[in-house]
Amino acid sequence: MSTGIVMEGGAMRGMFTAGVLDVMMENGIGFDGAVGVSAGAVFGCNLKSKQIGRAIRYNKRFCKDWRYCSVWSLILTGNLFGTEMCYEKIPFHYDPFDLKTYRDNPMPLYAVMTDVDTGKAVYKNLKEGSGIDMLYFRGSASMPIASRPVEVLGHRYLDGGIADSIPLRFMQKKGYEKNVVVLTQPPEYKKEPARDMRVIGAFLRKYPAMVRAIGRRHIMYNKELAYIKRCAADGNTFVIQPAESLHINHTEHDPEELQRVYDIGRRTMEEKLTELKDFIL
Repeated sequence: MSTGIVMEGGAMRGMFTAGVLDVMMENGIGFDGAVGVSAGAVFGCNLKSKQIGRAIRYNKRFCKDWRYCSVWSLILTGNLFGTEMCYEKIPFHYDPFDLKTYRDNPMPLYAVMTDVDTGKAVYKNLKEGSGIDMLYFRGSASMPIASRPVEVLGHRYLDGGIADSIPLRFMQKKGYEKNVVVLTQPPEYKKEPARDMRVIGAFLRKYPAMVRAIGRRHIMYNKELAYIKRCAADGNTFVIQPAESLHINHTEHDPEELQRVYDIGRRTMEEKLTELKDFIL
């Protein structure tokens, strides 16, 4: 059976996913295909480039750098996470992305974005890891209000989690019969409706379909959670998630907090390692 991995987003909750993936790579666990949403894509890409420790390393190194993530960056550029720093300086200069390994790895890696004009999910297979792929990575991880829409080939994108937060169905439709789902919320989590929809509507008034997608996101998300539980009960899906809330800020600037959440991911995966190997085999 072909096996896929689905990586949820969640901003700096993604350090949990980074810890999970590093333990997988250290133990030689691979997949036939992968899909990442937002932080699940921009941190999960290291699974395809096989760079153990890269995500936690550069996040700890640059988390206090205003060019990486700050209100000052938002004021100056319209993007809370600085696009030049995040998608040019770090991956190609400061902590280089292994493009050769990424491209040589036959595992498809899909990133999920939300088309701001339709409010629908868009899925792109990112084969190169640079050029236009970096725009898609950026679009997948661009949070509404805190980011400008990313334009690629005439389409504009924001955070993929708005339209499809946990794309298990997408992977199943692609033919992956067994899937590992990495969640960044605990088992009892239930998403509540977005607060301040008036503010969101005002900021995104040019994109009414996007506003509607944000307004119904909690319904979509909770339905996806219920579906994942059914698939897990059927035995075709393996879920990895923290036992309790990670309690980390979306824009965490404390390297010790990033390390704490990363370590939770590592411990969680280490505890499930034998069970995961049995599932994959």
